[in-house]
Amino acid sequence: MAASIESINRVGPCAAKVTLEKIEDVREARRKIIIDRAKEILHKWTIEAMPSVDEVFKEVAETLKIAKVEKYGPEELSAGPEVASSKELILVEGRADVINLMRCGMLNVLALEGAKVPDTVKKLSKEKEVTAFLDGDRGGDLILKELLQVTDTKYIARAPRGKEVEELNCKEIFEALEAKVPIEELFKPKREKQKIEVPKEIAQLAKELEGTLEAVLLNEKLEQVERIPVSQLAEKLTQIEGVDTVVFDGIITQRIVDVASERNIKKIIASRTSEAVKPSLNVQLLTFSEIAEG
Repeated sequence: MAASIESINRVGPCAAKVTLEKIEDVREARRKIIIDRAKEILHKWTIEAMPSVDEVFKEVAETLKIAKVEKYGPEELSAGPEVASSKELILVEGRADVINLMRCGMLNVLALEGAKVPDTVKKLSKEKEVTAFLDGDRGGDLILKELLQVTDTKYIARAPRGKEVEELNCKEIFEALEAKVPIEELFKPKREKQKIEVPKEIAQLAKELEGTLEAVLLNEKLEQVERIPVSQLAEKLTQIEGVDTVVFDGIITQRIVDVASERNIKKIIASRTSEAVKPSLNVQLLTFSEIAEG
């Protein structure tokens, strides 16, 4: 553009000569204005708003100050300062547990101080929402049984197996409390996974194949197309046509699933499924334990 402007030799009726003397970057000028203004604002904030060293020290000291463990009830149980005022209560096993939870900012903590549940705890469990946070060992198991018998504890949280509450860091404490379980969940019978019904021919074939390390390939009419060793299965599936269902004594791998998907095989039934296998949209994957004769 500068060169083009310099080539102009007339402006209207008059002869003219244009010469470039200077190029200025307007963006750089604007940046300089912004930087100068930022310096001015920072200087003003430093003088007017920044707290003094004494104020900073005082604030940090207040934050780091840990409340003292108190005594609660006739039994003088170790407790945080908010046990009486809080609607929720975290029940732990001992004084060291109370101190550890208070270090993480939880002040509504009360210790059992022994295997026998104190009357104070029994009474509080009827008045407050109590979460028992117990060690992940046999001692915690025994205390849990006692609590279930004589208190109205609402939730149960446990330290990781083999660990005690007093040795957990804050992250582990928060995670354990977030994973707390309602008491009623402990008494729900574990429901067996509902089995999937398959044709009688497939169910019988699965029983027959257990322990053989063999595979049977079936067509849509559930007629046997071929019976081969499991070691040859993946390669065979890439070569053979007309297979609808594969039943074999082995592990369903991602390779087998991928080949089955490419060959339009609808169902694979085996003794186990690899944890690395991704679910397939067009191939049904089942294990021997998941099927029942329909």
